[in-house]
Amino acid sequence: MKLYKLIFLMILFFPAWAFGQVSEEAMKLFEEGNYEQAKSVLKIDFENDPADATINKLLGIAALKTGDIETAEHSLTVASKKRIHEATLYLGRLYAMQYKFDDAEKQFAAFEKAMRRNKEALAELEKEREYADRLRRMNGRTEDIQIIDSIVVSKRDLLSAYNLSESGGSLEWARDFFDDGWNEDNSVVFMNERKTKVYFSRFATERGSTLYTMEKMLENFGNEKMLPAPISDAKDQAYPFIMSDGLTIYFATKGHESIGGYDLYASRLNLNSNTYLTPNQMNMPFNSPFNDYMMVIDEKKGIGWFASDRYQPEGQVCVYTFIPNQEVLLIQSDDEKILANRAKISSIQDSWRTDKDYSSLRDIASKRSNKITDTAADFDFVINNDYTYHQLADFKSFSAREYFIRARDAKREFEELSKQLDEKREQYAASASNVSTPLGVEILYMEKRVSELFDQWKATETVARNEEIQYINSQP
Repeated sequence: MKLYKLIFLMILFFPAWAFGQVSEEAMKLFEEGNYEQAKSVLKIDFENDPADATINKLLGIAALKTGDIETAEHSLTVASKKRIHEATLYLGRLYAMQYKFDDAEKQFAAFEKAMRRNKEALAELEKEREYADRLRRMNGRTEDIQIIDSIVVSKRDLLSAYNLSESGGSLEWARDFFDDGWNEDNSVVFMNERKTKVYFSRFATERGSTLYTMEKMLENFGNEKMLPAPISDAKDQAYPFIMSDGLTIYFATKGHESIGGYDLYASRLNLNSNTYLTPNQMNMPFNSPFNDYMMVIDEKKGIGWFASDRYQPEGQVCVYTFIPNQEVLLIQSDDEKILANRAKISSIQDSWRTDKDYSSLRDIASKRSNKITDTAADFDFVINNDYTYHQLADFKSFSAREYFIRARDAKREFEELSKQLDEKREQYAASASNVSTPLGVEILYMEKRVSELFDQWKATETVARNEEIQYINSQP
């Protein structure tokens, strides 16, 4: 929000006499849009007078701007109850950002009633309602992805959570890659597998940070070029990642109609025109009203990662590990709360399949590229006369790999239960007649379960094989 507009709204919603309890330093920082520092000073003002309406309002807004949801909700609620109408409007926005859309509308309705004769205030309300409606529509299209792990790290240690295979390329901070005193902290360099091309972001004056690429020329990289439109049309772009096809790009931007901070987008290069297709905003839960960035997909591992600072302390970021879908699969539910919890990633276990063990995939995801083969090469799986697979990375189809992992889990459970069944049979043979009946019932149950697991193992292997064959045959 520009300074003059902010001052106008403050005069509009809150008379000048009401700023008496706010320190001059806090007010100056707030007006400059330096919300993080303003929040720190306002917290001191709050300790001196926790009931002051203005302090709570400004602290609530500053906290909301910096992602401190708990502080924002408390302070904005206090200010709203003291009839600070701007706080009511921001409280509605906060609820919308938490996907509490009915609660958000209650706040908007209260604001509308209080400001019904103020055209400027109602115009601001209309913008907030449009934003809430957009979030609600996106929440209804939350993608059904399996998030198998998460880790919270310092933003400066972000890249330590990404364990790419060599075939996936490499990630490096620009400050480490370039030798010319690079000082843009959020700039990441992606280098392709062949080490012949890099992609990165750097400041580009009127559009903020923009994505660039360079090619290997003898010993050094050169021939720097800005990525063509429409990617370069938006502002503040960073965190590029290029798929192994060399055409598909994932990146983060605050432009292209982001819903808050950095949003994740995907596009594809058209070789004929040397332009990119219109960037496609990714669905929730990949995106949120907070900063979401650094989308990476390792095709060899069948694993993806993305980062988000949603609900994280200042300076921290959560990196989620997920299983990429070959096509977009939306959650089929009319329950808005269920969709909201999946969109917010309230619990990664909510995305898990009940019949699936993710431990092997988590192991693969956490290992560096030079350790993958030794860990994964532990089976012989015949696809057809032309292909026999020995590791998970051999699968071309994500869904075939997933079915194979299910089959392997069923096989493991079958083998373990079969051993237990043999032991129970031995116990039954050696038991006295007065204890045989309960043991016999248990054996019957185990025999039935072993039979079910065997059928599940073989049937799922067949599905995995057919899925893989179908995928291979579909390739040009």
